[in-house]
Amino acid sequence: MDKNDIRTFLWFDGNGHDAAAFYCGLFDDAAITVAVDHLTEDAASPPPLVTYFHLQGQRYAALNGGPHYTLSPACSISVTVDTQADVDRLWTALLANGGKEMQCGWLTDRFGLSWQIVPQQLLELMRQPDRDAAARVMSAMMAMVKLDIAALEAAAREV
Repeated sequence: MDKNDIRTFLWFDGNGHDAAAFYCGLFDDAAITVAVDHLTEDAASPPPLVTYFHLQGQRYAALNGGPHYTLSPACSISVTVDTQADVDRLWTALLANGGKEMQCGWLTDRFGLSWQIVPQQLLELMRQPDRDAAARVMSAMMAMVKLDIAALEAAAREV
C-alpha cells in the first residue's frame, strides 16, 4: 500500500472477508488485494483481521472488528449503472440471503452494508433544464423501491 493510501474502511463482525469476496464477485474490475491474518496462534484459523479489496477503482478495507460497531445507511456505496438489466442483476444479488430493500434505490445487503443502485438515466433526467420534468422524475423516484428506468423516463415525459 502507498504511504498516502486512502480507502473506505468498513467494520464487520467476523464476516468481512466473506463480504469482500462476495462484493468482488459482483464487479468485473474487482479483487481482494491483501488479507492480514489475526496475530494469534489459534489453530481454529479465524478469518483475516483485515481484507483489502477494490471495486472498479475504489479501495476498501473490511475489518473483522467484532460486535462493537455496526454498519448503517449513514454510509453507503453508490453504484451507477447503464441499463435496467444492470440494476436488476445487482439488486437481486445484493438482496440474496437476507438483504433488505429500502426506498429510492437503496438496499442493505446480508452483511449489513447499504448500497444505492442508481441508473445513469436518473442522474441525466434530474439534471435536465426542464425543472418541472425533473421534479416529476424526483417524485416518481421517491415512490420507488428498486429504480425503474422506463418509469422514470415516462415521468419526465408526462405533461
